[in-house]
Amino acid sequence: MLEFLRIRNLALMDAVELEFGQGFIAVTGETGAGKSVLLGALALLSGSRAEKTIIRQGEDTCEVEAVIACPDPASMDAVLTAIELPPCDDGSLVLRRTVSRSKAARVHINGTLTTLARLQDLGMHWIDFHGPGEPQKLFSERWQLRLLDRFARNGQALDAYREGFRKWRALHREIEELRDAEQLSDDERDFLNTQIAAIDAAELSDESIAELERDHARLAGAQELSEAAGSVAASLGDDDDGVASRLGNALHAARRITAIDPSLQSLADRLESLIIETADLATEFSDVVDAADIDESTTASIEERMARWLELKRKYGGDIARILAKRDELAARLDRQGDIEGSLRRLEKEAARIEADLSAKAEDIRRTRLGAARELSKACAALLLRLGFRKARFTIEVEREPELRDYGNCSVSFRFAPNAGQDLLPLNKIASSGELARVMLALKAVLAQVDATPVLVFDEVDANVGGEIAREVGAELAKLGAAHQVFCVTHLPQVAAAAASHFVVQKAQTDDSTAVAIRPLHPAPEQRLEEIARMLGDRSSKIAREHAKALLTP
Repeated sequence: MLEFLRIRNLALMDAVELEFGQGFIAVTGETGAGKSVLLGALALLSGSRAEKTIIRQGEDTCEVEAVIACPDPASMDAVLTAIELPPCDDGSLVLRRTVSRSKAARVHINGTLTTLARLQDLGMHWIDFHGPGEPQKLFSERWQLRLLDRFARNGQALDAYREGFRKWRALHREIEELRDAEQLSDDERDFLNTQIAAIDAAELSDESIAELERDHARLAGAQELSEAAGSVAASLGDDDDGVASRLGNALHAARRITAIDPSLQSLADRLESLIIETADLATEFSDVVDAADIDESTTASIEERMARWLELKRKYGGDIARILAKRDELAARLDRQGDIEGSLRRLEKEAARIEADLSAKAEDIRRTRLGAARELSKACAALLLRLGFRKARFTIEVEREPELRDYGNCSVSFRFAPNAGQDLLPLNKIASSGELARVMLALKAVLAQVDATPVLVFDEVDANVGGEIAREVGAELAKLGAAHQVFCVTHLPQVAAAAASHFVVQKAQTDDSTAVAIRPLHPAPEQRLEEIARMLGDRSSKIAREHAKALLTP
């Protein structure tokens, strides 16, 4: 239930903090006093869209905060977990929403900043509005179907049906894929096999391709390397023009010099060492020439492998992973062609078996819906009679559908005719919001035992009724309050007197300002008596006060 509500700078309201109890809560006040402020605050917390015009004039931000008590938080925690929000702390769900003129709006759930969409998702689980302009889940035929299934206690049967339905749909998707699969000719099969063989022959791996590219680079420079190394070897050699030959001649001359002057022997030794180093260099460059000489078969093999690799890159993409993925795709395409007809026969047989089982389950569910629809229609019609619809009709139509759906083989439509001679119409075709509100009240009263939404808000539920009917409306709201927390904005003293809690909305005006305040009356019996008397016509009238006292007497 909604345990605490704080409103700041919403419409004409400055600031208020309210605490609520269980059961039926009436909200009253003079016409135009601003009772819609409370409904607006609850709508904001449910995720309704908000314009900046809701912010109190002269202020920059409007804020609404609530604490919702969840005595058994498991189901609410499951919803929070599904939308990636923290669970309730000590059984309390904390909501805060801020609307600003100058900044982006903010939504917090259990202290975590989140999105308006998630607030809307959560709102569907804790609050339901019934009144003009408010979201009304009962307009949706799918939601009506869910309510009827809850009333019929079809939960387990539907779970079993839906599990089979998912398998059946998956089989049909697989069958359609096989039927749409391209049938390959012999030439196309040969082509695919050739493509796969070409990829396999390349023996693709990061290591092998790296080695191939190194070998190919070395092959491309082998001739230039051999020529340059040969030129160096020749220049250093002992040919007539070679460095070694010239150094030899120089060594002979140096030895003659040392014979004349032995002190120059060190120069001759250094020259002899240079000749030896030159000869070694000439030999090593000759070895380079020999190493660069790659045989023709090796050259052809490297060139062939490189051409194959470049062709694969051109066809399928620039990296090994993409080429291997294409290879798997081609192979899978061939595999699918292996036994399409046999696979189709097997899948179609399995799909037919599951469909027969689903049809039987769907028919069982349809029968329970028909029985529940008759029972629910009868109960709602009886309650609508007490709520002032003397000639109204209410039915729940269960219509068979031509094919199986995820909800079975039939749809549901709640239909209502408020007056004699009128056609039964879907609920969303009812023109009068007052009529619609009482229909919703009747449905909620009957479905209270199966509808898990904890907080219900009614606006204009008392439109166009009075007297005994008003007492019936109040009595039904009080009964509904046994299983839900029920807020009702009302102008009828009979309805307000039936509430367990009573809040009054008052507007205060000066020459230059207007403010709205909300305060509880139930802790002050005399003040509540005065408000009921006002609603009866005259708070100072002795007769009105006696009537009010009678209404408030259990």
